Amino acid sequence: MKVILPDGKELELADGASGLDAARAIGPKLAEQAVLVKVNDEPADLRLPLPDGARIRFLTTRDREDPDALYVLRHSTAHLLAEAVRRLHPGVKVAIGPPIENGFYYDFDFPAAITDADLEPIEQELQQLIAEGRTWSRDEITRDEAKARFAAEGEPYKVELVDTAEGGISLYTQGAFTDLCRGPHLQDAKPIKAVKLTSLAGAYWRGDSTKAQLTRIYGTAFFTQADLDTHLARLEEARKNDHRRLGRQLDLFHFSELSPGSPFWHPRGMVVWNVLEDLRRSENAARGYVEVRTPQIYDKELWVTSGHWEKYREHMFTFQAEEREYGLKPMNCPGHCALYSDGAWSYRDLPIRMAEAGNLHRNELSGALHGLLRVRMFAQDDAHLFVTPEQVEDEVLGCLDFGYAIYDRLGLDIKVELSTRPENKLGTDEEWDRAEAALAQALARKGLEYQVNAGDGAFYGPKIDLHMRDSLGRGWQIGTVQLDFQLPQRFGLTYQGADNVEHTPVVIHRALIGSFERFIGILLEHTGGELPVWLAPEQVRLVPVGEGHRGIAAALHDRLAAAGVRVGVDQRDETIGRRIRDAEMLRVPHVIVYGDRDSEDALPVRSRGREGVRTLSLDALVSELATL
Repeated sequence: MKVILPDGKELELADGASGLDAARAIGPKLAEQAVLVKVNDEPADLRLPLPDGARIRFLTTRDREDPDALYVLRHSTAHLLAEAVRRLHPGVKVAIGPPIENGFYYDFDFPAAITDADLEPIEQELQQLIAEGRTWSRDEITRDEAKARFAAEGEPYKVELVDTAEGGISLYTQGAFTDLCRGPHLQDAKPIKAVKLTSLAGAYWRGDSTKAQLTRIYGTAFFTQADLDTHLARLEEARKNDHRRLGRQLDLFHFSELSPGSPFWHPRGMVVWNVLEDLRRSENAARGYVEVRTPQIYDKELWVTSGHWEKYREHMFTFQAEEREYGLKPMNCPGHCALYSDGAWSYRDLPIRMAEAGNLHRNELSGALHGLLRVRMFAQDDAHLFVTPEQVEDEVLGCLDFGYAIYDRLGLDIKVELSTRPENKLGTDEEWDRAEAALAQALARKGLEYQVNAGDGAFYGPKIDLHMRDSLGRGWQIGTVQLDFQLPQRFGLTYQGADNVEHTPVVIHRALIGSFERFIGILLEHTGGELPVWLAPEQVRLVPVGEGHRGIAAALHDRLAAAGVRVGVDQRDETIGRRIRDAEMLRVPHVIVYGDRDSEDALPVRSRGREGVRTLSLDALVSELATL
């Protein structure tokens, strides 16, 4: 057999040769340092046989920043964590332990509860396993053999995983621990140079609140201690910038157990919300959208028609009234379809661009709630475009133009993904060919580079996902543009074509900000609370030096407010220093301390991000703010 190396050269190997065999054929140093082999660009375990004619590339310990190399390192560390926990806590039951972005976790069923204080001895034991030396071996066994083995070991979660596993069954063993796993894994533990266990959390088995609650241990691992130190510094910075902390500090919002997962927005927070809402509404009007408003509560039959009753019911809030079953809406699309179906439409009427930012409710598990980033009540900058197949490309391009008008104003760095047909897709290959081509062509016309996320489209159609990377290097999905052929068919939506025959429209689902709650939370963490001046709840703070300056401060306030500036006056009987510090703590962009030497033609302006004090006239300050 032959494989193709990155430089295009062919390497001849014995039939059935593994990735490790290929590395050895190239050289002993590569074989020692290899942590993973990529086969036709897909990560694969070094122990697995290579297919004839495959293109291969090795990742080594030198590829310490490569996501796939970190994935296999953290996957292997998760298995070491399970072995360490077993040593220290006899009787523990092990569940699953995957790598995740920036780390890994493992879920356990402990015989007795553990606390954060238990993390340090577990981490020390994990380090001891690395010092002792661990290698991984891989075995393939039958399903019955695996069930018998884990049943004998008293591991019920593993038995259940064997029952539901697809394909062959493989085991990985290191030291005294054997785990059900598909891999890939390191050859040995030598590349694991830095490990940190970071936190504990509760997690329901398989995410089902009716099943056992397990203890999840989170951690991370790197190829070097320096990389871990950098990561921990970022985590500390993220802790300082946690939007929940900033929400309280900046007097924007708070949460209460009176309504878990639903924020209470304070007046200052509503200023931020309304600035975004004004932007959404004005851009919608400029781009030919019509604003609609649809009910919060629908009869079960709407959700049956849309398919959500079968596939999404457990995430909905449902109730009964007058012997009828209802659901609070978790999304707007079925309601917009019902609204469209009330009219009679011609191809001349299309596209119809319906926009709505009403409240939505989703029954998220309490353990999954996370400030503004995962809530039960939220509002999206939601829109559904009803279009002819011929209009899809132009309308998708319009959505992208709309999105980038917002992202560019905020200075966001956007990465684009095109997600294509999944295995469980609905519709014909011809429909999907046209849809994927239309999205790709819209991206090309916009001049956007993108990655193809093969197989990650929705079952009803392909989509474009828009991600940003924040100031701490974290990725967030912000916007999405999705094509849908199935929902219009389920609702029987039609329009009369130029041929006087009824046709089914295509629906474009479009959210560019996403949920307002999540977007504001991300912006707060991205900026450390220093929102752009045009979005700040208070743009200017006036601080009169003494009682005699309060009158002119009030007059300046009125002049600035009349010009559309969001301005406040702090005339408390506190020291000047205290009032300046309080304004800075609230991240007010401009602070003016007004005293005897000042006038409206010469205002002393302290501006966020600038050293010293600038002297500006009132008109100059208003003009500067008006250009933002």
